Amino acid sequence: MDYDYLIKFLALGDSGVGKTSFLYQYTDGSFNSRFISTVGIDFREKRLIYQSKGRKYKIHLQLWDTAGQERLPYLETSAATGQNVTRAIDILLERVMIRMETAVDRSMLPGRRGRPKDLNDPDLNTQEQNNCTAC
Repeated sequence: MDYDYLIKFLALGDSGVGKTSFLYQYTDGSFNSRFISTVGIDFREKRLIYQSKGRKYKIHLQLWDTAGQERLPYLETSAATGQNVTRAIDILLERVMIRMETAVDRSMLPGRRGRPKDLNDPDLNTQEQNNCTAC
């Protein structure tokens, strides 16, 4: 490891506001006037020395760039009044849990790595016998 800290920043904002351009300007010192929409998520990296209170730290920055398409529903919230705070977290948690459950369900499909073998599965036993070269 050749850095003291790995720090990850996530750029959020509406589509087309310049998140990618901002990150390229910071990491490469350049601006590309041609607009290329980010698909999914990407990241840029930069290593730097940060000085504080007479100490120097080697920092590895990962600057994550999001697509900017609005996905989760829009909710106005207020920390002061509590309006929609619980609802916002509940909706976010539900979305995350649905994605996690879907990933777990997919991992349990036949042929997926990490799936426990069912030794009583006749298809599995036939398949293993067909693949046996020493038999």
